Amino acid sequence: MAATMLPVTPADKKIIPGGSFLISNPGSQNCFFPEDFTDEQRQIAQTTAEFAANEIVPVSDQIEAKDFAVIRRLMKEASELGLTSVDIPEEFGGLDMDKSTAAIIADNIARQGSFSVIFSAHVGIGTLPIVWYGTAEQKKKYLPKLASGEFIGAYALSESTSGSDALSARTRAVLSEDKQTYTLNGEKMWITNAGFADLFTVFAQCAIPEGPKAGEEKLTAFLVERGTAGLAIGKEEHKLGIRGSSTCPLSLTDCRIPAANLLGEVGKGAHIAFNILNVGRYKLGNAAVGAARMALGNGIRYAKERKAFGKSISEFGLIQEKLADCAVGVFVGEALSYRTVGMIDAALANVDKHDTAAIQKAIEGYAVECSIVKVWDSEMLDRVVDEVLQIYAGYGYVEEYPAERAYRDSRINRIFEGTNEINRLIITGWLIKSAMSGKLALMPAIKQLMDEVMAGPTAKEDREGPLAAEADLLASAKKVTLFAAGAATQKYMAAISDEQEVMGAIADMVIEVYAMESAILRAEKIVVGKGSAGAEISVAMARIYAAGAMEKIELCARKVIAAVAEGDMARTQFTILRRLAKHDPADTIALRRQVAQHIVKAGRYAL
Repeated sequence: MAATMLPVTPADKKIIPGGSFLISNPGSQNCFFPEDFTDEQRQIAQTTAEFAANEIVPVSDQIEAKDFAVIRRLMKEASELGLTSVDIPEEFGGLDMDKSTAAIIADNIARQGSFSVIFSAHVGIGTLPIVWYGTAEQKKKYLPKLASGEFIGAYALSESTSGSDALSARTRAVLSEDKQTYTLNGEKMWITNAGFADLFTVFAQCAIPEGPKAGEEKLTAFLVERGTAGLAIGKEEHKLGIRGSSTCPLSLTDCRIPAANLLGEVGKGAHIAFNILNVGRYKLGNAAVGAARMALGNGIRYAKERKAFGKSISEFGLIQEKLADCAVGVFVGEALSYRTVGMIDAALANVDKHDTAAIQKAIEGYAVECSIVKVWDSEMLDRVVDEVLQIYAGYGYVEEYPAERAYRDSRINRIFEGTNEINRLIITGWLIKSAMSGKLALMPAIKQLMDEVMAGPTAKEDREGPLAAEADLLASAKKVTLFAAGAATQKYMAAISDEQEVMGAIADMVIEVYAMESAILRAEKIVVGKGSAGAEISVAMARIYAAGAMEKIELCARKVIAAVAEGDMARTQFTILRRLAKHDPADTIALRRQVAQHIVKAGRYAL
């Protein structure tokens, strides 16, 4: 008889250090997945999904035409449901709920790409800087308006010459001699919500007023209201996708604001920007999962309805393969996204909710996981919308059908919140820095692995259950990743940061390990809750993903070893790699058929 699955909140789980998944084996009971949602979270998910389906999707054409009156009305209605105030403290008109609930909202509201971007920019980068860094007066003045939808927020960091390199921004802020005002001059580019936003968090270089670095200019954040003299909003950009969202440049010409509008401290703008981006990254991941689920649903319905050669195209093997891969993408995306935000909530459970510095530090500890979520989910969504468009075939290329818009809207996610290339460098760089500082015991783990390799082949751990082979595969994947990372760090040492291709390949291995483990742990938890018979589809999806992930990991390891070794050393390392990566292949054709037939019968993504 299957055990009863009870919802477990992230706060009930033990704290798992960021990045530790490479060198530890967490149990599924300590991971937060959709199966662990509380009754309240399930209700919020349903409310959000119904609002998106009934209120947002029907007016998609008006949104895409940039009807800002409709957009602001929807934002107001979303605020009345409490969707815009989850991250805002109660004393300022918010609900002050956990990060998992905010992620659930981001996931379920993502049924219309443009509105999802508008909403996410407002509740995330448009609001959180004030929640975390605002003075009591700033919070009292702005947060109730942002919570209620009276004000829409925007975030002005990028410039034409400084996108990923945000620290080289040229916009300047100068404090007046009487220290009562700041005057801002410069320009900002690609500002989401700019066309109708009421409040902008603007980043500018500003001279540090005192101390050993006095006079040195450092990035600093300021609050600038719409209508301020000297602030001009440029023309709307004509974009490939998310056309309904507003994207404009800003021009600041002798824009004078009160000194009280300084956000945080002078020179601490980079700290604000990067901490906010960590939250933006995992929320973007959840939104990508929601968009992928929506696209897959459209693909399933179309495949069932479309007839060719006398039967539904959903019966054809190559179409089933596409549907199965899309479903696996959603399953794994849910697993790694909610696992990540669950770890963050567990770390925040014992943090004073008024201690914003401690909150930021706790979230920063999971920077590598946040970057993984951002990269993996955005690239998964791209694959899903591409496959769904292919299922629609010629109709998919026509604006009348939903596949075309979803395909265009998806592409921005690999650029938002730090490009995927930058995030790959963050992943590897963060892990190396943590290893060198002793914060994460990667070096001892690599040494232990090398001792094991030199000792010769060892017997595999005796495992049981429907995912025993995948658990062995995961253990091998971690060893291969550590082996390749160890070879690269031994070759380049501190100069590895200059070897971006190697850094990227290591990041891809790390990403696949985390995704594979998340999928396996989630499926294991479902087996515990439903029994093997009730978890067949979840197990099949975990098996499909693990097989493909191992292939990618081995390929990346070969790329790294070829770059760092030559001659006899290379031949020896490739021999070791073959031994570490050795495994029996799974019948993924049969597994994909099983998954596809299940979701086609259900008419939607379903476990």
